[in-house]
Amino acid sequence: MMTATDYRTAFEQAPIGLVISRDRLMVACNQQLLAMFGAQQATQLAGSSFELLYPTHEEFERTGERIVASLDRKGFYADERIMKRLSGELFWCHVSGRALDPAKPHAAGIWSFEDLSARRKVSAVLTPREREIAALLIEGLTSKRVGQRLAISPRTVDVYRARLMRKYGASTTPELVNKLLTV
Repeated sequence: MMTATDYRTAFEQAPIGLVISRDRLMVACNQQLLAMFGAQQATQLAGSSFELLYPTHEEFERTGERIVASLDRKGFYADERIMKRLSGELFWCHVSGRALDPAKPHAAGIWSFEDLSARRKVSAVLTPREREIAALLIEGLTSKRVGQRLAISPRTVDVYRARLMRKYGASTTPELVNKLLTV
């Protein structure tokens, strides 16, 4: 049986970034998360809003809304998105987490962050909306489902998909997704 000290050691030594949150503030984070986002000390992140780790305020707000709308019955959520290091560098990140009370998604939770930059680079300058749509296309969602998730029309999704295809030199959606995953 583990003691409280053992749990703290497990949290600190986990091979992925971990954060305990309250009201979208980072209460505690482990060393892996600090390294991933380029923080030297926990005080650079602890007590701060997650907004610090997003490319824009709008992406922070829209992701928060999407989390509330997408939590499953047990309070779990996961996605892949572009995040921002403290240096300003953008990178792909797999984020998953659990709200401790699914009825209050942002009240308290535990979140994990996995840096995907070793196998997926941010190779084009994308707008916040293009980043969101790219992340949902990678999940295999149709224009209709992407539109539902983002509360925009499927036609608007198609316009952004066409922009992404031009930026990545892709002629089909599967080719675009492949380039998003491997570039």
